[in-house]
Amino acid sequence: MRVLVVGANGHIGRRLIKLMSSGPHQSRAMIRDPDQAEALREMGAHETVVADLEGDCGPALEGCDAIIFSAGSGGHTGQEKTDAIDRDGAIAMIDAAGKAGVNRLVMVSSMGADAPASGPENLQHYLRAKQAADRHLRASGLDYTIVRPGSLTDDNGTGRISAATELERSGKVPRDDVAAVLLQVLDAPNTKGKQFELLAGDTPLQQAVAAL
Repeated sequence: MRVLVVGANGHIGRRLIKLMSSGPHQSRAMIRDPDQAEALREMGAHETVVADLEGDCGPALEGCDAIIFSAGSGGHTGQEKTDAIDRDGAIAMIDAAGKAGVNRLVMVSSMGADAPASGPENLQHYLRAKQAADRHLRASGLDYTIVRPGSLTDDNGTGRISAATELERSGKVPRDDVAAVLLQVLDAPNTKGKQFELLAGDTPLQQAVAAL
């Protein structure tokens, strides 16, 4: 498959590009700044495309079979940028996928997105934006998977996770393992039409995904 990686220059996106460099799928790294293209190709991107989530992303989807959406403003940016990327940008990409006939979309969301008011005050606006995007994706008719990691760390991945619709606890997960999960679920039919929470754990990654 040719997979559009949205947010390819982000912390998770760069890890995903490296994982995809050895196949079996081809990555198309979506970037806003053309100057980022060379570094991403050196990481293993099969191709790059310049597009902005705040503009028209339709052309970036041409010839693609799936999308992994890992773009995010982060929980500490201004509310305007959070809305533009995490809510409106995600919704625009979902709509563009539907128009282009790209039916498979894997979305990076966040634990707590279904109950923003229960989250830390400084993250509530961010969680509301994620909630809106997730709702739009669930109603889109696409073959979606929504991955909801806990607090992200730069620790080395372990290849072992905890994953379930609701884990009923909070915690952390390395970005390395999040990227590996995104690639794993892309080919996992049992994850279509599902959302799940993701934390560091003791279960081998492939086994945890297969059990969802």
